[in-house]
Amino acid sequence: MSKHKAPSKTAPKSMGFEEPLIQLRKKIDELKEYTATAEVDLSAEIQSLEERLAKLENEIYENMKPWDRVQVARHPERPTTLDYIPLVFEYFIELHGDRLYGDDEAIVGGIAMFEGTPVTVIGHQRGKGTKENIRRNFGMPHPEGYRKALRLMKQAEKFNRPIICLIDTKGAYPGKAAEERGQSEAIARNLVEMAGLEVPVLSIVIGEGGSGGALALGVGNQILMLENSTFSVISPEGAASILWKDSALAKTAAEAMKITAPDLLEMGIIEHMIPEVRGGAHNDYKQQARKIAGAIKISLEQLSGLTPKELVSQRYDKFKSIGIFSE
Repeated sequence: MSKHKAPSKTAPKSMGFEEPLIQLRKKIDELKEYTATAEVDLSAEIQSLEERLAKLENEIYENMKPWDRVQVARHPERPTTLDYIPLVFEYFIELHGDRLYGDDEAIVGGIAMFEGTPVTVIGHQRGKGTKENIRRNFGMPHPEGYRKALRLMKQAEKFNRPIICLIDTKGAYPGKAAEERGQSEAIARNLVEMAGLEVPVLSIVIGEGGSGGALALGVGNQILMLENSTFSVISPEGAASILWKDSALAKTAAEAMKITAPDLLEMGIIEHMIPEVRGGAHNDYKQQARKIAGAIKISLEQLSGLTPKELVSQRYDKFKSIGIFSE
């Protein structure tokens, strides 16, 4: 069982679009504290503010813009792969190393049980603090990370275990050392090998799904995304720098790129959008894990009737159809 640390008990950090909610909650807490310490009954005022808060939450969370979702996907307290694994799976045993160079801690993987079924779980792993982020390379894998992932996938195929990939990375590490060890080749090989796996493959975007670093775990029979996650070939800042020579236009780029789960579901690029708890997954790890587990169960049931050849064919047809335009 993973011993990854529990979420912080301190108040979650707010995002720009949440500022009105933060101020209103603060005001409610102040009135409650004043009522408890002074001989003044402010229950009517508190109730009025709580009703106003509920209405404002509905307005904000039900009308989130693409850039708002990008901010939620990047939230520093957002659950990571190692946060979800003990909540979704049982008896997880982490496996290490690519049998070629070393062990990349930006990718974690191993075997586990999901509702009585043996599965292989692989995912990107970010850190929750400076030290862990450095250790995990901020969730940006080196080639040995992708080779470790592929080793575990081939092992899963050998023992007929479904593969569940959790995607959460800004992208593959672009440094000199990674390129010297074959970063592009490692990603490309994963794409080719995943396309031909004869076991069910689920790819679930739990945060940021950036560039080839995400695609290397993204060739699944079904792609699922959390409601406030993103999946794209480049970050909004990077796209804005290329298109308009100004990264400050990232908000505009996020809207134009169609990188959010609702947009990708509408275009048929993903199969399922997993709803998030109110305000984002970082607000309730356990409840969000239950939603993910439910989605995994549905997807595995949908794929369970396919033969190995049908799984490969379905995966091929899925990706072949992406980008086809018809009137």
